[in-house]
Amino acid sequence: MTCPPVLVEQHGSVRWLILNRPDHRNAIDDEMIGMLDGLALDAERDPATSVIVVAGEGKSFSAGGDFRHFLAMDESGAILPFLERISTCFARIEASAKPWVAAIHGHAVAGGLELALVCDAVIAAHQTLIGDAHLNNRLLPGGGSSVRLERAIGRNNARWLHLSGELQRAEDFISMGWIREVVPGGELRARAQDLALRLASRDSAAQQAMKRLLFSLQDQNVGERLVRELEAFGSNWVAQDVPSALGTFLRERTSRRVDKAEVRHD
Repeated sequence: MTCPPVLVEQHGSVRWLILNRPDHRNAIDDEMIGMLDGLALDAERDPATSVIVVAGEGKSFSAGGDFRHFLAMDESGAILPFLERISTCFARIEASAKPWVAAIHGHAVAGGLELALVCDAVIAAHQTLIGDAHLNNRLLPGGGSSVRLERAIGRNNARWLHLSGELQRAEDFISMGWIREVVPGGELRARAQDLALRLASRDSAAQQAMKRLLFSLQDQNVGERLVRELEAFGSNWVAQDVPSALGTFLRERTSRRVDKAEVRHD
């Protein structure tokens, strides 16, 4: 039986949505984003759910988009519609009237970072590696980081992550004011549940009105900026021959795994 790409757990008034492609470091594909979008809507409509926590199964929160899926989408001419579904899902989470908490560990990179950016609070395990990293494979963002990262960590910090492609430890983001707390990995889920319950204790029409107000006071041109991000992604995808770069990356990664396996066998 195939495991679903997103697991659902209910702990009191807290709904957990757990990314569940651990063998792929929870890389995002069409099935995962479709299920996450539907579950986000379900949680929003459920009166018994006050707060939603998104987390990841296995070694990482999410290492971003699934490159093999990107190439398959490119062959069918569906790469931009796929990115639009990701952008729409993340925008739905950001606009939710209920608080969202991201509990991140391992890697929160590219699309994984973009998912964390739309949550209201972020808690991380020690040594979590975080970054935009799109440029490392000739990509541009498509899930909102060009719009939201600066708002979360400031102009200069955001530009460095965008333009360098570097990953930084979760501890570095505490001083930037984005990550609320960094905890031992074994305590991450318990501490995230505690944080969610603190928010749930204020569950009321007023809290939901506050969330709607805060969202409405953000840059009124966010929607237009997200459209421009997707347009830039599409132009760059062709101009920089991104499919070739991703194909090379995947072949080299497979070769490294084979070499390591042969060394262990020897």
